[in-house]
Amino acid sequence: MPRPAHPPIGLHLARTARTVGRAFDEALAEVGGSMPNWLILISLKSHRLGNQRELADAVGIRGATLTHHLNAMEAEGLVTRRRDPANRRVHQVELTEKGEAAFQSMRGAATAFDQRLRRGLSKEETAAFEDVLDRLRSNISD
Repeated sequence: MPRPAHPPIGLHLARTARTVGRAFDEALAEVGGSMPNWLILISLKSHRLGNQRELADAVGIRGATLTHHLNAMEAEGLVTRRRDPANRRVHQVELTEKGEAAFQSMRGAATAFDQRLRRGLSKEETAAFEDVLDRLRSNISD
């Protein structure tokens, strides 16, 4: 069987995504963060989510996995959870002052990482790349 002229684009994308993901994890770890903590904190900040179910949907993880991360974050003092007075089965999640500080620290690391990724790319190249990524996602969503 002849070798393909180019590696399959999906394989190339997966390898690149893995490399970028690891580097981003390392950047967050340097400021005491992690990818799950960052996703939870940024979702709480940007969406003003009130309960764990909404948060799990926004972060894209299962409820049990979110509970595991929230337990650790609560133990670290980053978030608080309390029962919703209107529905005792629902937990409300809120950032603490320490969680806000952690968010700001990770935000700085995420911004610096994004600038590092964009180094050497023009605005036009970045926009074209984003368009290609959107089309790839659309191709597999159809």
